[in-house]
Amino acid sequence: MLTTVGAEKVVIISATDSFLAKSMMTKLKEANVSSSFVHAQIKEIEEHLDTMELAILFMTDELCELPEVLVYLKDLITEKDLGLLLIGDELQYETVKKSIPEQLVTEWFQRPLDIEKLIKSVEGFFDDSTGEKRKKTVLIVDDDITYMRTVYEWLKDSYHVGMASSGVQAITYLVKNKADLVLLDYEMPIADGPQVLSMLKNDTETTQIPVMFLTGHGDRDSVMSVIGLHPVDYLLKTIDKETLLAKLEKFFMEQRLKG
Repeated sequence: MLTTVGAEKVVIISATDSFLAKSMMTKLKEANVSSSFVHAQIKEIEEHLDTMELAILFMTDELCELPEVLVYLKDLITEKDLGLLLIGDELQYETVKKSIPEQLVTEWFQRPLDIEKLIKSVEGFFDDSTGEKRKKTVLIVDDDITYMRTVYEWLKDSYHVGMASSGVQAITYLVKNKADLVLLDYEMPIADGPQVLSMLKNDTETTQIPVMFLTGHGDRDSVMSVIGLHPVDYLLKTIDKETLLAKLEKFFMEQRLKG
């Protein structure tokens, strides 16, 4: 059983007033999860940014006609690493996926809704986010969007994954979100990897976050220059999925043993 959530970590979003949404709030309360209902308006959603961890989105025909709201939610989910549950029919789901990629969706529930199954999904989401079962959060920072999305796909089943395409975005993300590890591209325009690492180390809020460099150069001079900045590790971008997952698993296991 979950502990009572003081702030509304679950935000239910719908373009129209919904009796089902109100019933869902009652069921969530019985499961010791506080929730709030908002209309699919950016201004209303923004009022809950500080506490939201999971969004439940009712996919209605009215919502599908609000692409600016869907794009806003996509950016919000990516930046804050939020969970997202969708409720609606297959046609609505296909429409929403044009704005919110499928990999950002935690789970999709078709109508007629099995509300008990949804409540169990919410409980499971928060159980996996706390204590020993909590998924670690990994932030990928790389200006190569294609490579970053590839790594995201590799990691998303095992970790909560955030993405930033620049050093500035990375700092902004870490101001608002906790991360257990940063995978940081060594070579980026404007603020490169070493500069971003320096900024993280000089801020009391981020100085303890472990950083692994991603580098495309494996020659001795390049490797020595990376090691000289004292990241917890460096990874060549030629690394494959299995090796990367094994590296991260070993790193977090060592972290637990130290703790």
